[in-house]
Amino acid sequence: MHELHKPHEPYEPQNPPHPHPPRPLTLNPAGGDRHAEDAELRSRGPATRVDVLGVEAWAVSDPALLRQLLTDARVSKDPRQHWPIFPDKIVGSWPLALWVAVDNMFTAFGGDHRRLRRLISPAFTSRRIAALRPRVEEITRTLLDELETAAPGDPTDLRERFAYPLPIRVISELMGLPDHTRSGFRRTVDRVFDTRLSPDEAAANTQELYAIMAEQVAAKRARPGDDMTSVLIATRDDDGAALTEQELLDTLLLVISAGYETTVNLLDQAITALLTHPGQLALVREGRVPWSDVVEETLRYEAPVAHLPMRYAVEDIPLPGGLAIRQGEAILASYAAAGRHPALHGPTADAFDVTRTGQAHLAFGHGVHVCLGAALARMEGEIALRDLFARFPELRLAVPASELRPTGSFISNGHDALPVVLRP
Repeated sequence: MHELHKPHEPYEPQNPPHPHPPRPLTLNPAGGDRHAEDAELRSRGPATRVDVLGVEAWAVSDPALLRQLLTDARVSKDPRQHWPIFPDKIVGSWPLALWVAVDNMFTAFGGDHRRLRRLISPAFTSRRIAALRPRVEEITRTLLDELETAAPGDPTDLRERFAYPLPIRVISELMGLPDHTRSGFRRTVDRVFDTRLSPDEAAANTQELYAIMAEQVAAKRARPGDDMTSVLIATRDDDGAALTEQELLDTLLLVISAGYETTVNLLDQAITALLTHPGQLALVREGRVPWSDVVEETLRYEAPVAHLPMRYAVEDIPLPGGLAIRQGEAILASYAAAGRHPALHGPTADAFDVTRTGQAHLAFGHGVHVCLGAALARMEGEIALRDLFARFPELRLAVPASELRPTGSFISNGHDALPVVLRP
């Protein structure tokens, strides 16, 4: 296995780049055959031009180059400062406008990012995450009890009845999202990740999403609780210099939506991988491999977020072979393609192997923008998978794996449904 290059080491590409940029590869908005698309990205070199719903960007699939760019001061996440086509050619005309137009730590650069991240970080300290473990275990048991009601032999959609509700309940309790708003919020967030929407459909969904968030903020202002939403509102109302009203709404949107989408796909893909690799599942059941290794190998093998838009070159960034990412050009972090890159895991990169030595991956990002909720997602994954397979030892897919349909997205990496039979 090749280790990731350290930031100070000179980058050496593992695949020789094309002498001239090839025609941009158009990403399939419906997800489609993601593995073939990722293989094509890798074959084009460390970075290649792609068409992202009509907007061109550099997709970076080489893990060493990606790691370098994620920590490079010449790379920004703020389109207002560093993407020349924003907002004129993006807002109102590009379906993924919300991904780059939000005003929170996801799109902040430099001091603004540090300020915004500092406000939400206390909710995700190691101590706070550890304190959530009993509640995660309790929610998991409740969901498994509900699954027990399924008749033997009847198909059950584990994505809908297990992978979704667990992280939604956890993040909703952390942020104080009331029960009656969860279904509406989930529907709108799912559509944020749906890359098949037209610009008008995406804009309408964004409007609905902000209406839900505004209602949540108004309710918590009237009746604060012991939750992170109330803490952020108090910070905003007591010191407006720390957080604008738009930053408040967008920060809540980021934390709640990111707080469950990644974990849903992690659980979905881990269950699928284990059921289609019975030898690997046997190793875990025999106690030879811990569930934490299953989580890490799943994150590498099927990154929950396949592509994450966008970053921007603050200045020209030379690439090997005479190519360069020019100032103002967009950069797409292609986490799924990077996870299976042979430069990182050699000829077995496409294999699901829970015994893999050094399960290095970038599924949660890297550098200052690394996912704050990574530890929570890992904990939820370990508990949920452990308890699910203990409760239902005869669990199997209800359809051939080839019939599982991907989510309609090149961002979110999961399945539309995960039908299983819990017991014969």
